[in-house]
Amino acid sequence: MTDFARTKSMFHLPEGVIYLDGNSLGPLPKAATARVARTVQDEWGEMLITGWNKAGWMALPSSTGDRIARLIGAAPGTVVMGDTLSIKVYQALASALEMNPERRVILSDTGNFPSDLYIADGLVRTLGDGYELRTVAPEEVLEAIDATVAVTLITEVDYRTGRRHDMKAITEKAHAAGAIAVWDLAHSAGAVPVDLAGCDVDFAVGCTYKYLNSGPGGPAFIYVAPKHAETARPALSGWLGHEAPFAFDLDYRPGRGIERMRVGTPPILQLAALDASLDIWDLADMADVRAKSIELTQLFIELVEAACPALALASPRDPAIRGSQVSFRHAQGYAIMQALIARGVIGDFRAPDILRFGFTPLYIGEEEVRGAVAILKEIMDGNLWDRPEYKTRARVT
Repeated sequence: MTDFARTKSMFHLPEGVIYLDGNSLGPLPKAATARVARTVQDEWGEMLITGWNKAGWMALPSSTGDRIARLIGAAPGTVVMGDTLSIKVYQALASALEMNPERRVILSDTGNFPSDLYIADGLVRTLGDGYELRTVAPEEVLEAIDATVAVTLITEVDYRTGRRHDMKAITEKAHAAGAIAVWDLAHSAGAVPVDLAGCDVDFAVGCTYKYLNSGPGGPAFIYVAPKHAETARPALSGWLGHEAPFAFDLDYRPGRGIERMRVGTPPILQLAALDASLDIWDLADMADVRAKSIELTQLFIELVEAACPALALASPRDPAIRGSQVSFRHAQGYAIMQALIARGVIGDFRAPDILRFGFTPLYIGEEEVRGAVAILKEIMDGNLWDRPEYKTRARVT
């Protein structure tokens, strides 16, 4: 059994703060401070450029990828780190489209994170020649998969409501229709059990600064199924994805397997922070994390609905189709969230009216849930959100 008291002790959590926003930016693992400092001082500082060999920097994208693979149901050697999630989405989509050349449609849903849709739209505009991005309501994805679809691009857990798609059913339907399945795990990795191999997923991508706690701007990852690893051609043919980067050939030859999905120079300092976080994840079992997450989110919903009837549940009530977050709607959601933050309960707001709360059992327990609801009740009962300073939108919400 996972010892959540132990894992909580391994994070820096500011005094007086209840942090329910790890689904947007995970807190600092205590060991990351020393780990990054060592990388800066002992490796960068003393080894200089020789750190690429002596400190093993060049291997970090693959070794760290293997550590994440365990959390997402992937085999070793199928996940590599680097770049941003936006770049990884582009890579996966472009490779998948090239593998299905007789078709022109990327299918996604209107609940997908806008960035994924922007990238898909930009890609089809670049390709021209009849390529299109087709979006349907989240509930209509399965029935919309037909013989015209080349690639499905689905984020497993909806960033606003926490609604969870059925990865296995959608992937099976995509394959039956001759399409390739690409999954975004931004709100899944470290939040819910994922079984990429078991679901026969073709490509998957995800970020690490949310539930995996790599810090702001932390690197993304990409998964390629073994059956595609030697044939998928990376559209972004980066230097470090070359078969022999230091041969400095003028012609690109893709590297072996997942290594071909590397693009630019890996972000060593952020990978060091992620490595420290994954030491905590090594102590956790995803089944335990999921069970505790359901327990906490169910309790939160029950308490909020009893204490704050003006808030309307936006997340699925059934935990089987909900990720590790709970969202409520209110016309003054932004102001309410600012009032909460001012009182030490940190969640976030998503337009137009959603208060979003993330639950990460590695450092959140029943005490934090009850404390957050008590403060939310005070704010709602006293209309404490109704102040000008709480209604002025900041650049980041």
